[in-house]
Amino acid sequence: MTRSTTLIGHLTDIQGQSFTARLCLEAGASGTMVQVDGEEVLVGQLSSHVAIRQQNIHILATVTRMQTVPGAADGQILELLPLGEVDAQGQFQRGIRHFPATGAEVHAVGSNQVRVIFEQNRDKEFSLGHLHTHPDLEVCLDPGRMFGRHFAILGQSGSGKSWTVASLLQRTIQVMPKAHVILLDLHGEYCWHDDAGNLQSAFDPAVMHYVDARQLEIPYWLMTYAELIDLLIDREDPHASTQIALLRETVRDLKKKANPELFAQGMSIDSPVYFSLVEMYQYFKAANSQKSDFGKSKGVLFGHFDEFLVKLQSRFNDSRYDFLLKPKLRTHSNTLAGLLREFVGLGGEKRQITVIDLSAIPFDVRPTISAQIGRLAFEFNYWNPRYQEFPLLLVCEEAHTYIPRAHNTRYEGTRLSMERIAKEGRKYGVSLGVVSQRPHELSETVLSQCGTFLCMRMTNPDDQRYIRELVPEGERDLINILAALGRGEVMALGEAVPLATRFQFRRPDPTPRSEDVDYFQHWRSGPDDLDVDEIVQRWRLQRR
Repeated sequence: MTRSTTLIGHLTDIQGQSFTARLCLEAGASGTMVQVDGEEVLVGQLSSHVAIRQQNIHILATVTRMQTVPGAADGQILELLPLGEVDAQGQFQRGIRHFPATGAEVHAVGSNQVRVIFEQNRDKEFSLGHLHTHPDLEVCLDPGRMFGRHFAILGQSGSGKSWTVASLLQRTIQVMPKAHVILLDLHGEYCWHDDAGNLQSAFDPAVMHYVDARQLEIPYWLMTYAELIDLLIDREDPHASTQIALLRETVRDLKKKANPELFAQGMSIDSPVYFSLVEMYQYFKAANSQKSDFGKSKGVLFGHFDEFLVKLQSRFNDSRYDFLLKPKLRTHSNTLAGLLREFVGLGGEKRQITVIDLSAIPFDVRPTISAQIGRLAFEFNYWNPRYQEFPLLLVCEEAHTYIPRAHNTRYEGTRLSMERIAKEGRKYGVSLGVVSQRPHELSETVLSQCGTFLCMRMTNPDDQRYIRELVPEGERDLINILAALGRGEVMALGEAVPLATRFQFRRPDPTPRSEDVDYFQHWRSGPDDLDVDEIVQRWRLQRR
């Protein structure tokens, strides 16, 4: 059934954050269509828009619920979330300043009326997709507010987060060709080698710089004191406090010994200067076996560093840690400038996106290395006098694994380092893009600093509840729709959008390597045999 009038109902209840309308449709009618400027609009569709009109008041609202009251004539009602007002000049303004009274008319609206909502961002040309209800209507976000206030992409596994990240960054480079992006790729999804050994990527090679974290050589001496504690000391060890105290004294003395001229200028324990890890090991070993009275009495520190020494020695003997503990290029303090140039895309060939592949890094040090990369980005612009002209974006994939919500974990220093970026980074032109499938396990401090949320399909009640508490009160009801979102669909909330908006992200081109394994297809026509010897060799050499 199609109606020729756009009037579909009247307001019956008005509250600060929600309106209720009773539909003026035939009793029991369902699937009613309304003609709006030649466009057919389904009445009551979830996330669709309506206009509320009364005298000089013109309000746009979105449908959050439709239900039927049994046994009542005209018993269909809509629950509406008011979004903002349209002024006499046709300009949309977020927020409600003039409230209607009960009885106000509710009208169906088409693409032309909804288009006015997004006009304010259209001149920036940062369109990321199209509206769920109006496929011909592009959704434009405000890149200044999005990147300047941190943002989060949240959704469960399989919801399309990797495609969304790739699409977002591809569009970013198109619109802003002097962008500076650092992407932490934990699973080799954005850059990978094909069977022939050729590098493939989700980004144009002309804008992308690929870095294997092992080849980048992020040496131990760039770590802060807190990060060294995370790497070397088990906080549950009964002698942990003694180990932490001696580590501070040892690192300070060794940095002073290796850099006397810098120390004279004023240097702290966190200054990024070289010191010898081998000498540090010997220092702890001597303290651990110290005796007095011609070897008859044990020293006060005797045996306190057994676990520390075993842990450090085991990592010295593990080739997977060579990039961190046995640098070949970064063996003195003046190599830091070259590392930073490569890190931010200012190497021999300047690139807008630096993809740092962490997939081959051992799981237990990925959090520490990820946080160290984040801290280097922050420190780079913190000490950069032209930071306002050279803002950086750090995109953190699987952020919950190294920015945990829980305190007093083995990654306490890592969490604090990333939280500092979240709280202070935007002042120095360092923005975070946080990507996670488990937002309720992610640091609340980091998420609370995000100004924009791109929420994808999410069925876990704990995650939904957590996000609901983070978004503005008037938009909390929209979280209920997250379980119904399709692949690549997002509910955008926050400062970068003029109002809470459900839209479909455009497909990235090229796509990242994040597709699910097709069990049906490969269990029907997959290989009959495998080269198990090759698998064993890859496993032994830790090379995927």
